[in-house]
Amino acid sequence: MILGFHIRELRKSKNLNQEQLGKILNVSKASISGYENETREPDKESLIKLAKYFNVTLDYLLGTNQTPKWSNKPDTIDLKDFLEANECSITYGGENLTEEEKQQVRVAMATIFWKRHAHD
Repeated sequence: MILGFHIRELRKSKNLNQEQLGKILNVSKASISGYENETREPDKESLIKLAKYFNVTLDYLLGTNQTPKWSNKPDTIDLKDFLEANECSITYGGENLTEEEKQQVRVAMATIFWKRHAHD
């Protein structure tokens, strides 16, 4: 019951009911219920729509790999948070940065950001 489980969990993660997801996929609420209970299988077009809407791979939906759901999300990382969380392990070309160099990286990134927004 991997496919049905994944559809249900993804639907719930977006706070959608079965009827709402059905409208998104252009299928009935009964179809969504059937998918989730695995009494019916989505066609190829619906599988692709599901994967695109939830931003996951078809492999993930079908359970053909063990990739966790979180790794199928877009790779959006706040650089400021990343730098703060990883400052002990930041290297460049395999060489550790000094505290001064780490601070220079933070200042450079902030400068780039603020210059861009100064023109908005």
